[in-house]
Amino acid sequence: MWLLFQDQAGGAVARVAFQAGRTLKESFRLGQLEAVVRMLEEHECDFVDALGRDLHKPRFETVVSELILIKNEALHAISNLKKWMQPQHVERNLSTTLDECLVVSEPLGVVFIMGTWCSPVQMCLVPLVGAIAAGNCAIISPSECTAHTAELLHRLVPFYLDNECFHVILAGTNDLPEVVELKFDHVFFTGNREEGSKIAQAAAHTLTPVTLILGGKNPCYVDQHCEIATTAQRIAWARFHNAGQSFVAPDYILCHTDIKARLVQALKCCLMQFYGSDPRESRSFGRMVNLELFNRTRDLLWRSGKVAVGGQVVEAEKYIAPTILTEVEEQDPIMQQDVFGPVLPVLTVNNTDEAIAFINKQEKPLCVYAYSSNSKVISKLMSETSSGSFCSNDSVLQSLMVALPFGGVGASGMGSYHGRHSFDTFSHRKSCLLRSTRFECVTYLRYPPYEDRNLENVGKCMRCVLIEEPCSQ
Repeated sequence: MWLLFQDQAGGAVARVAFQAGRTLKESFRLGQLEAVVRMLEEHECDFVDALGRDLHKPRFETVVSELILIKNEALHAISNLKKWMQPQHVERNLSTTLDECLVVSEPLGVVFIMGTWCSPVQMCLVPLVGAIAAGNCAIISPSECTAHTAELLHRLVPFYLDNECFHVILAGTNDLPEVVELKFDHVFFTGNREEGSKIAQAAAHTLTPVTLILGGKNPCYVDQHCEIATTAQRIAWARFHNAGQSFVAPDYILCHTDIKARLVQALKCCLMQFYGSDPRESRSFGRMVNLELFNRTRDLLWRSGKVAVGGQVVEAEKYIAPTILTEVEEQDPIMQQDVFGPVLPVLTVNNTDEAIAFINKQEKPLCVYAYSSNSKVISKLMSETSSGSFCSNDSVLQSLMVALPFGGVGASGMGSYHGRHSFDTFSHRKSCLLRSTRFECVTYLRYPPYEDRNLENVGKCMRCVLIEEPCSQ
């Protein structure tokens, strides 16, 4: 109850600030975006420490995949904000030849942003950059699973951003549907499908639009024609980064039968190079966020396939070794659920068509990855599968680029963000037709009483308007 009161109060303050026009000016938006950059730069060590406590996240991963990514988004918005805010002129037709037709981007109002635990800073602040750029007020709810990071955001944001327009609340997952029902102008949610469904249902009660970035089983096809050593490095980095706790990591490999043994061996070598003979001692390998996720991932691991490398677990440390599974069947538990942990199943297929058929039997994923030196294979995978995003001969990078929209489709979500696409997500594109009262000689023909001669005169009058000659009608 206290949480709902706290959020309602913050939302009411933000609503008053928005209605007063606090966020409309370009100078205000630029100042808030610059403050986000300043916060990240001045408290880099604090963010590194918080994520280290929550996820045992290496400093390198925190700086590169969280802080730099957010700063790039903010700096990109700062550089392009004036252009984004300008009305866009659209093509006119015969009836609007002398009018001005515009699309004006106006802010939605007060938006609610819910981050997730696997990228707890990025998933809160990248959408926030778009909300600020578009001129909105925002309520931010970091994940309760990463408590140290959530507390840090709760403490820092009031020192850098406008206290009336932007608020951080510490809400539990079970509280979020009730918070959403307090009525916002947009809800941006990142999380799993079950939670996303609850959020969407709660938002529907007040007809609130939503953006949902949801998890899914991201397939990775490895063709027989590819550079295996490089392929293995890029897949291993993407899967085991952040101890496998990622919405965009390859979830499983569909490997051509002819190269399975070589690919598995190359993956083993990569794990040795990345984390040494005992990844538990490596400063470059993280831990599971909590015991619930640890237990779930461990159980899926133990009940599926055969361990080719890894498999060790230490409950007291929430540690699961980076693990490759072979002899995995489609019916195995690990293929039936989303996996947010350092486990990579390897399945085999005989050709590209078989891989495409396998992918298309499943729900539409957030990402599809394909590795091949044959451009026709890449083109075939891209055109014959449906997913939120697609990347060839690498992984994850398509989800980090400012210029590319990122989001899901079908079961993996709706809507998108990053760069201009974030600005558009948090804006209403208002159609505006600006015209004068001149040339009533044309418009009067639309008025009743209707007569057949009116239809004949429409064309004549339009010609008069186009050549700017006096009308005889």
